[in-house]
Amino acid sequence: MLAPAAPRWPSVRPTRGHYESYYVRAVDPAGPRGIWIRYTVSVPPGGGPTARLWCTSFDRARAPRAFRSEERPVSTGNGALVRLDGGTFADGSLTGSVQTASGSARWDLRWTGTEAPLLHLPRQVYGTRLPRTKLLSLSPSAVFDGWVEVDGERIAVAGWPGMVGHNWGEEHAPEWMWLHGLDVTGAGTGTWLDIALARIRIGRVLTPWSAFGAVSLGGRRLRLGGPGRRVVVREEPARCQVRISGRRLRLTAEVSAPADAFVSWDYPNPAGPPRTVLNCSVADLSLRAERPRQPPVEWTAAARAVYERGRSTTDPP
Repeated sequence: MLAPAAPRWPSVRPTRGHYESYYVRAVDPAGPRGIWIRYTVSVPPGGGPTARLWCTSFDRARAPRAFRSEERPVSTGNGALVRLDGGTFADGSLTGSVQTASGSARWDLRWTGTEAPLLHLPRQVYGTRLPRTKLLSLSPSAVFDGWVEVDGERIAVAGWPGMVGHNWGEEHAPEWMWLHGLDVTGAGTGTWLDIALARIRIGRVLTPWSAFGAVSLGGRRLRLGGPGRRVVVREEPARCQVRISGRRLRLTAEVSAPADAFVSWDYPNPAGPPRTVLNCSVADLSLRAERPRQPPVEWTAAARAVYERGRSTTDPP
């Protein structure tokens, strides 16, 4: 397996499509606002790589402000995992700028973290073709410093908790969710939740939900989901409850946000139709973890969670 942060797109076979994203999210410990920034490389079958920058500023007091650049030539090396006109993503830092007809965003951020990378999937599949989507968290709990500027408004980022992620593949899953929560009141950086859920298409049928990830309780990391683990998902508009059962842990997570706190994106897909994605990076999360012979653990992360929902544009809602 390559190093978790290593870019996969430079070695993609010419006949296969590929997408790859490095992304961060961080929240202001002093108020219900946050940022979500992505660097996404696209390689169409038989074509060359290009990249886009994405930046969304969240504030529960107003609608999200979202920006996406046009496709740009992309390279790597010289300390950068992704380098393109207007920005770089490197191990421990990111810079970028986006100018659109509706406004602009710029950023210069650094992060530090002591958490080991989280491999959501079994280690052995990261070097194989299947599944066609791979993901991991380079740092499931990190601290950010620097600044973000949105439409000329400079936002100081000092000690903001967040995470750093990396995903890639030949095709986005037909349906997925991503839940991430941290900055739990009184719990410190060693308490967080990071899970991905997906449904895979086999022929004309979508499989039931599967979940992969972990919860960290006071610095103790516990795996969640995996092959054969029972997952129950109950969805409502702008709200979701997930239950994951295993031999040593049963977890219930509920996540929600006001409908106007979400941003909507279309994700290009190397194979097949694009995906429609809703994301709120300042959602509310409540969690209950039950383990044998131990009292249950309950915590909340108000405006400190991600609730992301993606689905195919051709599948019924």
